[in-house]
Amino acid sequence: MAAFALFLSLFLLILGQTRAQTRPQAQAPAPSSDACNGIFLSYTYTDGRLLPPILRSDPTRQGYRFESSLFILNNNAEELKSWRVFVGFQHDEYLVSASNAVLADGTSIPGSVGNGTVFAGYPNPDLRTGIETAGDLTQMSVRVELVGTQFGVGHRNVPMPSNISLVNDGWVCPDPTMQGNSTMEVCCTRDPKFKSNVTIDEEFLPRENGDLTIMYDVTRTYESNYWAQVTIENHNPLGRLDNWQLSWDWMEDEFIFAMRGAYPSIVDTSKCVSGKQGQFYQDLDFSTALNCDRRPTIVDLPLAMTNNTNLGMIPFCCRNGTILPPGMDPSKSKSAFQINVFKMPPNLNRSLLTPPQNWGIEGRLNPDYKCGPPVRVSPSRFPEPSGLLPDSAAMASWQVVCNITQPKGASPRCCVSFSAYYNESIIPCQTCACGCPANTDRTCSSTAPALLLPSQALLLPFENRSTLARAWADLHHFPVPNPLPCSDNCGVSINWHLFTDYRGGWSARITMFNWDEFSFADWFTAVELEKAALGFEAVYSFNGTQLDGVNNTIFMQGLQGLNYLVAETDGANPQKDPRVPGKQQSVISFTKKLTPGINVPGGDGFPSKVFFNGEECSLPKVLPMSNSYRLSSSFVLSLVLYVLVFVLMQ
Repeated sequence: MAAFALFLSLFLLILGQTRAQTRPQAQAPAPSSDACNGIFLSYTYTDGRLLPPILRSDPTRQGYRFESSLFILNNNAEELKSWRVFVGFQHDEYLVSASNAVLADGTSIPGSVGNGTVFAGYPNPDLRTGIETAGDLTQMSVRVELVGTQFGVGHRNVPMPSNISLVNDGWVCPDPTMQGNSTMEVCCTRDPKFKSNVTIDEEFLPRENGDLTIMYDVTRTYESNYWAQVTIENHNPLGRLDNWQLSWDWMEDEFIFAMRGAYPSIVDTSKCVSGKQGQFYQDLDFSTALNCDRRPTIVDLPLAMTNNTNLGMIPFCCRNGTILPPGMDPSKSKSAFQINVFKMPPNLNRSLLTPPQNWGIEGRLNPDYKCGPPVRVSPSRFPEPSGLLPDSAAMASWQVVCNITQPKGASPRCCVSFSAYYNESIIPCQTCACGCPANTDRTCSSTAPALLLPSQALLLPFENRSTLARAWADLHHFPVPNPLPCSDNCGVSINWHLFTDYRGGWSARITMFNWDEFSFADWFTAVELEKAALGFEAVYSFNGTQLDGVNNTIFMQGLQGLNYLVAETDGANPQKDPRVPGKQQSVISFTKKLTPGINVPGGDGFPSKVFFNGEECSLPKVLPMSNSYRLSSSFVLSLVLYVLVFVLMQ
């Protein structure tokens, strides 16, 4: 009986295999990526859960953990270099981690990405083609695993981004489609209308233009360390940096051993001694190293170190952190230094070089810059000093492009007041033009408009203007709010005064006040006059020119010996006299020949934008009114005529 059961089982098994071989096999559905002959993108929400604290009274601020993945696949016939993908986060996301990518705007992770963000590939920024890899998905694609926090999305909901798209130039992406409720997909294709004006090298991307560019050139490389030169160059006619501070993130546990031409803001190697660097480099003297921070901050050296044989002797180094616009002085529009970087396993190879990521740069009273990721470009060439030998090439070069931006909610750091010959009152800088400290309601109002002032009040610090402003308001019957308006809180203020207006031309006077405790060397200011700049004639106490390539903008800087806007100083008698601001002043003349129909007092004689050292200043929201002048003039004229008639009658 057992033998029969065994025989029956074998017979049924053979019969089943025979039927399986004759039955047609069901084909698995082709993935949607196979139909894409461009760059395929997908975003998949994989998991999420409620996070403490539980905010039942405010569900819009309730936090939820989210886990998702971003997939990029190159199905095109050309290699995709330095890929960048936008993800339209829309639930106030806070990104905690991201694999195989960094944030393209230079922001470090963790960080807020609630308004959407652009990811860039790291450590492999390029995606090769299926042709050159025989369909190897590990080289054709990348998967970015994301973990973070979302707010107010609701329990068990599937919060998706508003959009995903490829940011690289020359690509167009249609609206993404949903596959189910947790996957978003899109196929991006080449833009047939896009024409690049540069020839793309087969191996490297072309160098790009920007307000500020930073080159990271590896000049010497060894098994465990290398030397690199960092060059910062300004290309914006109104861009500038003072006391620049440069920062980045080391991604592979590197550390700074030595530098020339610049220095870390903090010299500290304790993290190396107690960390994995100290365990690996047991024979290295870390007392001579400079910095082991994951995100170091680099500062420029003072002028006195230019010819120092140990720390200086680098072209374009040691400018005390000042980088001027190229139009002011091309030789001072760049800054450079050299850095000795020690690597960690498994990157101990002469040819294995990775640049730092998440670059950022800032200065004192300067524009705000956002920097992109480092992009591999053709090796830089350095001329031989004597000119007798050929140029030397870098081992590897990366370019970082930074552009001037205005961060959301950021306050200016300078402000402008308006005045005119036909009105006795000064329209001062706006209340809290450069921000206000918290909890000011008891001492001052951050929303009340600033009080009109007499001209002499501009020379007084804000805290010494109250009595004069009240008296001026009482004299002219102006309303006085209670509490009084807060200060403008600006380090630099500029007064634009409409000086004269006549048939053939007009003039203005510009005055700069420095209320800060530090001076500005090689200062500059620029004014944009939309309808009047064409009639610009001369600036009498400054150097003034109309900028080429910048619409309707007049650029002014101090003459030789007068290019120093000094800091605020004590009065003659500090016990009773107020502090005195640093001041520079000049008259600017204009002709009306090239601007017929210009209405100078009606607004055409006032700037639409004002810049100081590259920072755009806050402007008043109203202009000086000419009604008071016209009324007083007509009243005086009527009075004179009345007296004249009375005398004649007598």
